[in-house]
Amino acid sequence: MTVEKLLEHGFEAVTLPDPEREIDGVYIGDLLSWVMGRARSDNAWITIMSNMNVIAVATLADTSCVILAEGVTLPDDIRETAEAKGVNVLTTQLPAYEAAMVLSGLLK
Repeated sequence: MTVEKLLEHGFEAVTLPDPEREIDGVYIGDLLSWVMGRARSDNAWITIMSNMNVIAVATLADTSCVILAEGVTLPDDIRETAEAKGVNVLTTQLPAYEAAMVLSGLLK
């Protein structure tokens, strides 16, 4: 499944510089050092964090996208950085667990 396909399932794009990026799993976490060491390349990373370090960790972990749960948004300067670094960022009103359940159903 591609990041762009998530838009058909209730997720909204914040930045989408690489819409055809494949998703092959899901990681949920807010402790950035933990995510850096455990999220896998091509995972969709679900978090409620919205600071500049999220973009850095997404780049280092090579996640296919960051999904901001519970309606979290990005400040404009961070959104611009995500776009420039090629980081797909989506948002959803769903809590992290429910967002992961949706993704789990789509990735089967």
